[in-house]
Amino acid sequence: MDKLKKVLSGQDTEDRGGLSEVVEATSLSSGTRIKGFIACFAAGILCSLLGTLLLWVPRKGLYLFAVFYTFGNIASLGSTVFLMGPMTQLKRMFEPTRLIATIMVLVRSACQWHNKGLALIFCILQSLALTWYSLSYIPFARDAVKKCFTVCLA
Repeated sequence: MDKLKKVLSGQDTEDRGGLSEVVEATSLSSGTRIKGFIACFAAGILCSLLGTLLLWVPRKGLYLFAVFYTFGNIASLGSTVFLMGPMTQLKRMFEPTRLIATIMVLVRSACQWHNKGLALIFCILQSLALTWYSLSYIPFARDAVKKCFTVCLA
């Protein structure tokens, strides 16, 4: 029982084995995390845009759209894992500052639209929501975007 108390309180100083070595060896620097996020997010947006453009291809357009847009969404959502890690992201995605963006991304992902125009509108809204959601993981990024739009629109 004492051993469990020490581990849970963080006072255990003994070697925990190979798992702690793997965690330490796979940790990324903040610069590498930002680069990974940007690369993965850009690839996701590119796939999503390509899928949206392929929506109007005769016969196979809807199938191509579904494949490319799905891969794009997975890559874009996966990009935020570089910033915070998977468990932290799952814990924080339903905080009040991210709740609306999270709901927008998940609702659009769950809906299937047979109207190409409506699908395009929701793709744009989902991309904006995903961008806003991703910016919430970068300190002061949302404030910078708000200020930039305020200056540009004023």
